[in-house]
Amino acid sequence: MHSQPENKPTMRTKMMEISGWGRYPRGRSKVVRPERMSEAVPPSEGQMIARGQGRSYGNAAMSADGLVMLTERLNRFLAFDAGTGVLRAEAGTTIAEVLETFVPRGWFPAVTPGTKFVSLGGCVAADVHGKNHHRVGTLGNHIAEIELVLADGVRKRCSPQEDRELFWATVGGMGLTGIMTEVSLRLIPIESAYVVVQHHKARNLDESLDLLENREFDDDHTVAWLDCLAQGESFGRSVVQRGHHAKLSDLPTGVKEPLKLKPHRQRNIPFDFPAWFLKPFSVSLFNRLYYLAQGAKRNAFVTPYESFLYPLDGLGNWNRMYGKCGFVQYQCVVPMAQARRGLRLLLQELTRSGRASFLTVLKRLGAEGPGLLSFPTEGYTLTLDLPVSDPELFPFLDRLDEIVLEHGGRIYLAKDTRVKAETFRAMYPRFAEWQQVKARIDRDNCFSSDLARMLNMGAPA
Repeated sequence: MHSQPENKPTMRTKMMEISGWGRYPRGRSKVVRPERMSEAVPPSEGQMIARGQGRSYGNAAMSADGLVMLTERLNRFLAFDAGTGVLRAEAGTTIAEVLETFVPRGWFPAVTPGTKFVSLGGCVAADVHGKNHHRVGTLGNHIAEIELVLADGVRKRCSPQEDRELFWATVGGMGLTGIMTEVSLRLIPIESAYVVVQHHKARNLDESLDLLENREFDDDHTVAWLDCLAQGESFGRSVVQRGHHAKLSDLPTGVKEPLKLKPHRQRNIPFDFPAWFLKPFSVSLFNRLYYLAQGAKRNAFVTPYESFLYPLDGLGNWNRMYGKCGFVQYQCVVPMAQARRGLRLLLQELTRSGRASFLTVLKRLGAEGPGLLSFPTEGYTLTLDLPVSDPELFPFLDRLDEIVLEHGGRIYLAKDTRVKAETFRAMYPRFAEWQQVKARIDRDNCFSSDLARMLNMGAPA
């Protein structure tokens, strides 16, 4: 369905320093902040990219040579169908806003990433996955419809049934197909705002993977925190955590309002930590303490959903722990058939480099979805947080890319800021299909970003 382009309003712009959540790179961009959806239109000339909450880690929502549209004020709920669980909202609406309104009514997003402070449009653009991907897939599998403003100003609705090529090019397309204005997503019913969680210590990498593959231990949400510095017989040890939404029968007797949580104040980090804070010695000490403390929780327990699904959201500005130079989050997936060898080589390369990842996460992913540039494929995803501390960091990450590519894997565009264009193309074999859709709707590359220019993701010449 098409609607005619509207008269483009005059947009007031200003210069602003922005970055991704990793705070690297940083740059000054010309930005515009629409107040109403009618103002969300492409510029008369030049390039632009829409930006939600700025929670992609690198340069996906940055544009040094174009316009950046800040969408956080386009956050209105438009409709909700309690029969189907479909919520229609403006794309600048955050997961946090959805939770605040709908958890007390007994509804929850079917898929959520590791932070709630992300916009729905950003989630669709990155086709986010959660701890439950191995069971329910990415967010794209739970989107009923999206609305875009195309490069010519026309508003276009698409879905898995209507213009499915455009839909699956937009889901995971990093905002390069148009300005996302509306998202219709399916919520799932819940009985409480709590989660039943169980931890299990895994003594090494093989045991970690065995647990993640064990159907008896599996649950709706499953994730492993990994000690990247453990050596010898403890190499790759972890605490595997599983959980599911608690039913009323699971709750302790003291819970009087099962769908409401006690309000708590977010704590903020007010300054950049010094460079020595996350050196291998301090990270190793933290890892030992975490492994002992969390691994000691042998019995299942009930906890608010926030502490399990969004453990870092209670600490505002936690990215400041990595110092004023920022950090990169390296996330890759290695297909199941090559996973054990590939993950071992990646962790060994990390050890040889003398680097330490403060937060190292391992998850099992399910089958690859229909998104042309979606990240997940069946296998294991490993996430490393590494401070930008020396000029050898990016050559080291290039070596990780080589290992990932050798084993048939790929890196996550929402986390990246430095992968080579030829490596990206080798990792994403459906890129040519995506380019064909891009050429159909945006031949002149109105929608572009620093990431897109770095990877030469425009329409083919």
